[in-house]
Amino acid sequence: QFPFGRRLPCDIYWHGVSFHDNDIFSGQVNKFPGMTEMVRKITLSRAVRTMQDLFPLEYNFYPRSWILPEEFPLFVDEVRMMKDSDPSWKPTFIVKPDGGCQGDGIYLIKDPSDIRLTGSIQSRPAVVQEYICKPLLVDKLKFDIRLYVLLKSLEPLEIYIAKDGLSRFCTEPYQEPTLKNLHQVFMHLTNYSLNIHSGNFIHSDSVNTGSKRTFSSILCRLSSRGADVKKLWSDIISLVIKTIIALTPELKVYYQSDIPSGKPGPTCFQILGFDILLMKNLKPMLLEVNANPSMRIEHEQELSPGVFENVPSPVDEEVKVAVIRDTLRLVDPQKKKRKD
Repeated sequence: QFPFGRRLPCDIYWHGVSFHDNDIFSGQVNKFPGMTEMVRKITLSRAVRTMQDLFPLEYNFYPRSWILPEEFPLFVDEVRMMKDSDPSWKPTFIVKPDGGCQGDGIYLIKDPSDIRLTGSIQSRPAVVQEYICKPLLVDKLKFDIRLYVLLKSLEPLEIYIAKDGLSRFCTEPYQEPTLKNLHQVFMHLTNYSLNIHSGNFIHSDSVNTGSKRTFSSILCRLSSRGADVKKLWSDIISLVIKTIIALTPELKVYYQSDIPSGKPGPTCFQILGFDILLMKNLKPMLLEVNANPSMRIEHEQELSPGVFENVPSPVDEEVKVAVIRDTLRLVDPQKKKRKD
């Protein structure tokens, strides 16, 4: 680690948060310029919605969404129109602050008029989305999937998807949203950083039990119930590729302004965290993309009030060590030299 920055050339620069170094003239950097901005909730929504307008059938894996505060009147009008044309439609919406992470500031509403417009939304833009009311449940619990995707290069576009990911579970049995249970975050929100504070959270030593499991353990269960796991994987791969295609044009603009072609500069790669929800019918839906997914392989355990220690997490280790190892193999700077 080089807390004061490093000026000597090296093969791989592994930055903690974002691409920020103008003095790197060689080697490979583990971040793309502009990626953090591109996967913020509003920018991602805009990019995917542009593609939805052009290719509605190809991009039907992203929930209907509106950007607040600017599209609030449009949101109100469209919901009213949809309700008029189908009186039986009883939607729920989820409001996510643009820069929020770890579940911070997310809440559910039944009606557009419930949006907390008091000052905060003006200063804190957000995305509001149709909430997916019929998720696939395992052990009566809602869960999402964190998949790790390596964007190895933009030109040519090279994408690798890790074979295993994490399944992160809610800690209260799921019920469809009603006015009474809207605020029950442990039932509706899958964020690990929220559920870890639930009394029902289970730290497990096994990859197929507890509140965080491997995605492969879920696929095994689905397969044993007769689900078409091959089709599910191909739908997920398609969702990942199409999402990255939606982001690519702007990423290239960022890239060329930071690393002009023809000048010496590093090449970039990046591990992205894709958060995906499976619907009851096994259709994958994109929730969000994380530019800086946590690579921690331990969790904090409270030994006594206020006293924490870090305990290894077998599930995280199983998945994340493989992700880092394979990433380093794929970007291996020595490979070319050995071939030569």
